[in-house]
Amino acid sequence: MTTTTDWAALYRDLHLHPELSFGEVRTSGIVAEHLAGFGFEVTTGIGRTGVVGLLRNGDGPVVLLRADMDALPVGERTGLPYASTERGVDPDGKDVAVMHACGHDVHVTCLLAACERLAAESGTWSGTLLAVFQPAEEVGAGARAMLDDGLYERFPKPAVVLGQHVSPIPGGVIGLHSGPAYAATDSLRITLHGRGGHGSMPETTVDPVVMAAATVLRLQSVVAREVAPADFAVVTVGRLDAGSKANVIPDDAEILLNVRTYDAGVRTRVLAAIERIVRGEAAAAGAPAEPEFEPFETLPPVVNDPDAVERTRAALVASCAMVIDPGAVAGSEDVGLLAAEAGAPCVYWMLGGADPARFAGLTTADEVIAAVKTLPSNHSPLFAPVIEPTLTVGTTALVNAARAWLGPNQPD
Repeated sequence: MTTTTDWAALYRDLHLHPELSFGEVRTSGIVAEHLAGFGFEVTTGIGRTGVVGLLRNGDGPVVLLRADMDALPVGERTGLPYASTERGVDPDGKDVAVMHACGHDVHVTCLLAACERLAAESGTWSGTLLAVFQPAEEVGAGARAMLDDGLYERFPKPAVVLGQHVSPIPGGVIGLHSGPAYAATDSLRITLHGRGGHGSMPETTVDPVVMAAATVLRLQSVVAREVAPADFAVVTVGRLDAGSKANVIPDDAEILLNVRTYDAGVRTRVLAAIERIVRGEAAAAGAPAEPEFEPFETLPPVVNDPDAVERTRAALVASCAMVIDPGAVAGSEDVGLLAAEAGAPCVYWMLGGADPARFAGLTTADEVIAAVKTLPSNHSPLFAPVIEPTLTVGTTALVNAARAWLGPNQPD
């Protein structure tokens, strides 16, 4: 069928005007305006800046289609004519560049386009569409905010949660994996307490910088020596912050780290090992106080229900050039919370966004994988999905996947 919206133009506009987590005011306004124009019941301000569109179309299942809306504090370097020059204020009050470096502008555009098509074709299906445009995925808080704001008390619970994430696999390709598809994530802020003093008299201090350095090195042994080779875990120290001057030993040091796992047992062991090592290094250094642990950005793994994957697979095969199994992804997502809270299965797939021309002449899976690794990934300042076939395939995938769960048309 033919629609009237120029989705490529809307995508460029969204890319040009990214907004940080919980600041998606302009984006949510655009979403609400389009949904209302398609005939959806629209509710804004769910979980602060989230938008929900509801389209009731007779008896049948409730199908939730989800897109996230927020951008990242990244300075864009793509050189595109619609590259972002926006700036924003991060949670720490710092002025930062802002970019859709993870492709959420693709997600919003595809879901809006899918809503337009399904609304226009409402005579061919029955049931209820629940279109959820979620804020703050990048800080792992948006899905929880919408749920805490009564998402399933104010709207019907879905029979399935469907969604997609653009990635640097070839455009026209969809990646679908059954079982754990995205890793659990646990971020920790660890504060190590020392006793500060003059750099020329270290004997009068307990140096938290040395304590933190020893801790960082020791943490590398968690995955190498405490996780079985057949299991999966990642421990990354992303920040070590201490001191303000070369000749001043500070009182405290702060470590920010992140853990990725798929298995609950592995997660428990890794977190316990981290705490044991941190406390042990503090004790060895003679710290005057116990270290402090502050968890943040904690999410469970996204698990694609095997039966739901099989029910949806044919719809995705019909939407693109090829469906592949990319295996489990080490990245994390909060879409699984929407499914878990509803007691519904989740099907979440990867949408190819890389220029297919970059893969011309490649004939084996290994060659394609090697080529993907050379491309800018999500969160890179160079990440730039091609507009087509990405938008067309992403829209069609959502429409077809929804139809795989919605009921058939029921004439009066």
